[in-house]
Amino acid sequence: MEENFDFNELFELLEKKEYVKLRSVLSELNDADIAAWIEDMDAESDKLRLFRILTKDQAADVFSYLDLDTQQRIIRSMSEKEAASIIDNLMADDAADLMEEMPANVVTKLLASASPDTRRDVNHLLRYEEDSAGSIMTIEYVDLKESLTVAQAIERIRRVGVDSETINVCYVLDAGRHLIGTVALRYLLLSDDNEKIGDIMHENVIALNTKMDQEEVARQFMKYDFTTMPVVDNENRLVGIITVDDIVDIMEKEATEDMEKMAAILPTDKPYMKTGVFETYKKRIPWLLLLMVSATFTGAIIKSFEDALSVCAVLVAYIPMLMDTGGNAGGQASVTVIRGLSLGEIEYADVFRVVWKELRVAFVCGITLALANFVKLLVFDQVAVPVAIVVCLTLVAAVLMAMLIGCLLPVGAKRLGFDPAVMASPFITTIVDALSLLVYFRISGMLLNL
Repeated sequence: MEENFDFNELFELLEKKEYVKLRSVLSELNDADIAAWIEDMDAESDKLRLFRILTKDQAADVFSYLDLDTQQRIIRSMSEKEAASIIDNLMADDAADLMEEMPANVVTKLLASASPDTRRDVNHLLRYEEDSAGSIMTIEYVDLKESLTVAQAIERIRRVGVDSETINVCYVLDAGRHLIGTVALRYLLLSDDNEKIGDIMHENVIALNTKMDQEEVARQFMKYDFTTMPVVDNENRLVGIITVDDIVDIMEKEATEDMEKMAAILPTDKPYMKTGVFETYKKRIPWLLLLMVSATFTGAIIKSFEDALSVCAVLVAYIPMLMDTGGNAGGQASVTVIRGLSLGEIEYADVFRVVWKELRVAFVCGITLALANFVKLLVFDQVAVPVAIVVCLTLVAAVLMAMLIGCLLPVGAKRLGFDPAVMASPFITTIVDALSLLVYFRISGMLLNL
């Protein structure tokens, strides 16, 4: 929020219905700050009232910063003509994002009331597959011909730039709209007015394909450190651009989605405070049920070794420690590998190198944990040496198995076309728990003659 304004005072202006003064003050505020203020309001009526106070141009700018739920409520509260005015003033990609979340009958009415240009642009974007480069691009950019002079190019930017997403980079096209180069605005300003665009343009253009997945798009932005990138079709014709502000949103969305999957929660687009109890329940219960059923194998293993445990009951006390340590080790390995897969640092061809590395790390970690635990068992727990050896050998084996499984499952999931994040801690922990118990009881049987 801007420090020069007290939003409590602005709220008083809204309550006193001093709309003219409030509109004047709002015109000096940042659009994102106004959107945040609207989101913070408790009463829906106040949100709608404040939004209607904004000028036509500012309303569209503020609207683009609101979350989708608020956008939908505002649109539904307006007449078709008012809503169409907002849609017409949005950037095409923002308008398309809104349309994707609206009911089909509402979308039909909005597009029917919108301008032909808006209708064409939105329909163009909606035809691309969700989460592809085509679905997140905007078609508002500045294109130039290589035959133009610098002076003519600047004049064109003045004429069409106001409706473009960005004018920092302009795209040079041939007669068939094939992308043949780019030219930065600063080069235009620093070049002689009579120079040709074809002479100063940058010909080595790095472009994205419309079908590229948005995660790969984000990686390309990170790799090349660009603020905007062109999007072309299979014939290298320019169809749109993607700007870095969209990439920030994608990275946040993908990171949130991976975190939810790693915690065994079905992903959701809604903020936590705006997700109902039953909806949250539906996102969590499927994996909880699956993990609960799979965990019954652990119980079955313990039950099958009841006789051995009755002979040496002290073994029961160390089951939780062995299971937790194995689960933690597997979780560490899986998170590291999942991150590497997401960033493109690990490929399927690297699987043997990954396994070899994790086995060495697991061996060193396992030995360290076993030695520390051996001392603790003898000094503090005062158990018999054979029991301490059984527990420590199992600990080493559990860590080795856990890290091996933790690195292999995500790589295998990626190879089969699944999201590696699904194979994260909860799933791995269940598998490692069962295997650790089997090893524990087998070693106990051999060394303690149970």
